Amino acid sequence: MEGPGLGRGVPASPREGLVKNVSLESLQLCERDGKAEDSGVVEMELPVPVNIRISNITCDSFKICWDMDPRTKEKITHYFIDLNKKENKNSNKFKHKDVPTKLVAKAVPLPMTVRGHWFLSPRTEYTVAVQTASKQSDGDYAVSEWSDIVEFCTADYSTVHLTQLLQKAEVIAGRMLPFTVFYRNQNQEYFDYCRNVQGGRMLPSVKDNSGSHGSPLSGKLEGIFFSCNTEFNTGQPPQDSPYGRYRFQIPAEELFGPDTRLYFGDFYCMYTAYHYVILVLAPRGSPGDVYCSERLPELDVTDNRFLTRVCGQDGRVEFRHAQDVILELIYTEPVELARGSVAQISGHQLMSLSTVNAKKDPSCKTCNISVGR
Repeated sequence: MEGPGLGRGVPASPREGLVKNVSLESLQLCERDGKAEDSGVVEMELPVPVNIRISNITCDSFKICWDMDPRTKEKITHYFIDLNKKENKNSNKFKHKDVPTKLVAKAVPLPMTVRGHWFLSPRTEYTVAVQTASKQSDGDYAVSEWSDIVEFCTADYSTVHLTQLLQKAEVIAGRMLPFTVFYRNQNQEYFDYCRNVQGGRMLPSVKDNSGSHGSPLSGKLEGIFFSCNTEFNTGQPPQDSPYGRYRFQIPAEELFGPDTRLYFGDFYCMYTAYHYVILVLAPRGSPGDVYCSERLPELDVTDNRFLTRVCGQDGRVEFRHAQDVILELIYTEPVELARGSVAQISGHQLMSLSTVNAKKDPSCKTCNISVGR
């Protein structure tokens, strides 16, 4: 919480700005019918917040403001804020066990910033309602009726949060290995559909919900997934794949040319030792490039820890990928099958390694940052 000192209930140790010596268990408010049970709540006419307004929404904060009768403002010492994920909006009692979504704030000038990664997650719908309160000399509270319930949705990760993920991913990326092709594994029916229905092209589709919950890519960016990781002992793409027994291969230069921009998209794991980094390859000026340039950290294509394109003195271009993370590459434009080749691989289809709609492990210290997961 910025400025106004918003508490998570009764803190284990006093912190600056938190409400102290408040027994939430003894407060025992009823459902939002404007009445309070007889346990530490004093009857007093207090203004009910109306016209609740939510603004400046980020992935882990928002500003809240409301109107109320100015004639009784001087009586108000605190605000009680009932914040719930939308699916739990019927659970509206102010009880200690519900902390930290039931918040106590000292009365400060509005708008008031509510900030806290411990109770706010990105891309999540919430409901919020407010009471005004007056702390009495004996420690009891007088409270107003609850305001109307307002709904809002938190935002995606900002470039600041994504840069934090980027920095954590750089720590474990490992050394760089050479590669020559991008590849995409699917079943035979997929490639038949591309030939017969899509004019011999693979077309972009909206990214699924795999990875970090706050990723600005999920459900929004359109692209085609490719891989480029190679086996250490052969320098070639692995023969196993979770996505299908047929593989489209295309020379790296075809998708990662001098006019291609590279963006960092995400860093996550799925309760395993493997960590994944999502990168976006977008032709300069394309719709995908415009989208990413406003939301993602851009990488120097010649000098980063994940994927590089370097032109040597002899004019030859060399491509390298990070060894210790699995790269998932999103190319934002259609790709003609004629630019590469499709062949059956000899390995197994390892379905357990699929990342389709995979949920990120929120407990992993390696790939999580201090905002909602």
